[in-house]
Amino acid sequence: MNKIYLGSSKEMPNDKIYLFSKEKPETLENLDPKQLAFIKNQLTKEISVIEMLSNENRMEWFVAVEKNDDCQKMAETLRIQGSKVLAKIKAQKISSVGVINSSNMDRISLPFVEGMALADYKFEKYLTKKEDAPLKEVAIEDRITPEAIEELQAIIKGVFKARDLVNEPQSFLSATQLSKEIEEMGKEAEITISVLNKEKIESLEMGGLLGVNKGSVAPPTFTIMEYKPKNAKNKKPIVFVGKGVVYDTGGLSLKPTPASMDYMKSDMGGAAAVSCATYAIALAKLPYHVITLIPATDNRPSGEAYAPGDVLTMYNKKTVEVLNTDAEGRLILADALSYADQYKPELVMDVATLTGAAAIAIGTEGAVIMGNAEDRYFEEIDRAGYNVHERSVRFPFWEEYGEMLKSDIADLKNLGGREAGAITAGIFLENFTESPYIHLDIAGPAYLHNEKNYLKKGGTGFGVRLLFEWIKTRSK
Repeated sequence: MNKIYLGSSKEMPNDKIYLFSKEKPETLENLDPKQLAFIKNQLTKEISVIEMLSNENRMEWFVAVEKNDDCQKMAETLRIQGSKVLAKIKAQKISSVGVINSSNMDRISLPFVEGMALADYKFEKYLTKKEDAPLKEVAIEDRITPEAIEELQAIIKGVFKARDLVNEPQSFLSATQLSKEIEEMGKEAEITISVLNKEKIESLEMGGLLGVNKGSVAPPTFTIMEYKPKNAKNKKPIVFVGKGVVYDTGGLSLKPTPASMDYMKSDMGGAAAVSCATYAIALAKLPYHVITLIPATDNRPSGEAYAPGDVLTMYNKKTVEVLNTDAEGRLILADALSYADQYKPELVMDVATLTGAAAIAIGTEGAVIMGNAEDRYFEEIDRAGYNVHERSVRFPFWEEYGEMLKSDIADLKNLGGREAGAITAGIFLENFTESPYIHLDIAGPAYLHNEKNYLKKGGTGFGVRLLFEWIKTRSK
């Protein structure tokens, strides 16, 4: 879908979708009595998407919208309806369609079109035969502003870019290439980008990032994005940190291949989420100062690879005993979190596909969140996630969990016990920042093995809409 725009009754494409109130189908105009009777009959059969051929031999879809006092549940229902109608449109090989709000409810076209757009994603880069009849444009007739359309398009671009990055194989998306992709986003959205190469990373003594990279033939990168508009509402920046492990074999603590290593190109889902959220925020010109840090490398076994039993000295000079080289994400995030302190942020927040324990705890329905920041930040993020249906569950962050990370020979070890694995990972990371801190583990929802409504198989772009919504709310 290349274009979403505001249309009028005189400019709409010939094929149309009408959103109407399930309780008041009479709000549909220009229908003859037989058509209205047919729609009412379909509603008695609990059919919410009604397809008809117009008098001009064009397709028309009538979508019954059921009002819900819970506006966010209603919005999610509309997104799902949008994804279902998209499948019908594509089956007809229609390239442009109009969406008309014929109800007495405001702005319902936005989540509906959002669902259509998100469902229209396809990763076709490596296919020799591309989709031959894509939906190219959607016109909206509703009581909404051009700015709302621009925001929606920025969000869609951000989500699609994040999905592309996660779906790319590591044969293309090395740490160096990830930095190049972020630089391209920066040029388009006017974000200041700095990329630290291996020599600079060595001079900074980022022992976590360098340690994980030891087994690789490809160099690490550390990418800094800064979006600072002149009208920024915040005096102190929010700093996002994204885990950029572009491929994770587990290192010498080698993962099994089936249902594990075979999809570990997705282990940079956190980097994709924060970089593409920043990209969307800048495209939409939200008045908020955001800094985003991406430490990136792959994690491989070799004769030079770091090993269980090694001790690494991190950027903030704390030492870490490595018990498992497959607990590598927290090592590269630790350096970035310490680096973030120089910006004196209001809050630093990492986003990472960090632990299988988080996915086991709540599945793919949401993320695990924890940290030492004030409750109001968690409440804001919870509300933002509920608004866009990218939800999170707060886990405890009790200091007793830190006992599980004590080492006999170093300041910390990189692994707790079998229990509370998602929490001890967050507690580990807390040791590397002096700033108010939140940890978001997206291991469950970042990558799906089966399609789910508007979420496609593969990379979902989880986190982009959540962070955008949170920053948008704060900026307004």
